[in-house]
Amino acid sequence: MLTASYVRNRTIEIAEAETTPPPPPGSVQIAVSHVGLCGTDLHIFHGSMDARVGTPLVFGHEMSGEIAALGDGVSGWSVGDPVTVMPLDWDGTCPACLAGNEHICQNLDFIGIDSPGALQPLWNVPASTLVALPAGIRLDHAALVEPVAVAVHDVRRAELKAGEKAVVIGGGPIGVLIATVARSIGAEVAVIELDGGRREQVAALGFTTVDPRAVDQTAWVEEWTGGVGADVVFEVSGAAAAVLGATALAKVRGTLVVVAIHPTPREIDLQRVFWRELTIRGARVYQRTDFERAVELVADGTVPAEVLITSRVPLAETQAALEELESGRAMKILVDVAGKA
Repeated sequence: MLTASYVRNRTIEIAEAETTPPPPPGSVQIAVSHVGLCGTDLHIFHGSMDARVGTPLVFGHEMSGEIAALGDGVSGWSVGDPVTVMPLDWDGTCPACLAGNEHICQNLDFIGIDSPGALQPLWNVPASTLVALPAGIRLDHAALVEPVAVAVHDVRRAELKAGEKAVVIGGGPIGVLIATVARSIGAEVAVIELDGGRREQVAALGFTTVDPRAVDQTAWVEEWTGGVGADVVFEVSGAAAAVLGATALAKVRGTLVVVAIHPTPREIDLQRVFWRELTIRGARVYQRTDFERAVELVADGTVPAEVLITSRVPLAETQAALEELESGRAMKILVDVAGKA
């Protein structure tokens, strides 16, 4: 079996897997099935996170698999259980943890970025990170649970309600999942996206799409909302222009949720924030309740997993898959680690 490691800018090394040690006490060993590739993996691939990651790094954090072995002291789990992993390991002692915000621990180990990830056949992780999957769920589909959990957390942070109107700026994988979760709670959603191919994909899923180059997006949202403005605006694109224009789309006392990772500070229209008494919220990663809800949404078909999966590739083609992902043509690419595609 093979592993995939980031070694330097735009270079993924494929190597034969070394013998994996047994799981240490309090940990389990997972036989990895599938790993999804995402925007964070692209940041690693592009060298943008070299100051953070150690190399070589076996990366990957969107995954599914089955328990292969239990470390000492682990109870409540059995070999063969289908699982995914909430890839957060916090210290439990920092001010954020002590305030109940462990998921954004000030010393957080994001597994798959700060420590080895899932692009390997056998993966040892703390048992505390396991999330159970229902019997019968397809393991390739279950690899989408992690990004769905991101979307569930984003919508929950927004406090979006049934009957409200939400604008999602950016029709990539997370934008589509936010739109899907928002629709599942009864909200009405419009997705702003520049790329024509992605607009077609989003429209095929039943969402209203807006091309900001073809229409004035502010005027369009005003008309769509009867002159009120959107209840919630999700900024998912990561583009400077999107941030600058986002506040113009929200209603009086509306909410702007910043979802995208912005590598540099952005200009924002604070006059609009003041004038309409807007709320700006960050939304980073997820909590266990978000993961559990994400499992339900994938298992019951609310998330159209098969439609969202563009392709499945063998682990040896991880670099080519990342290059395909960065082109913007793919929605979600899965690496078939177990070779059972």
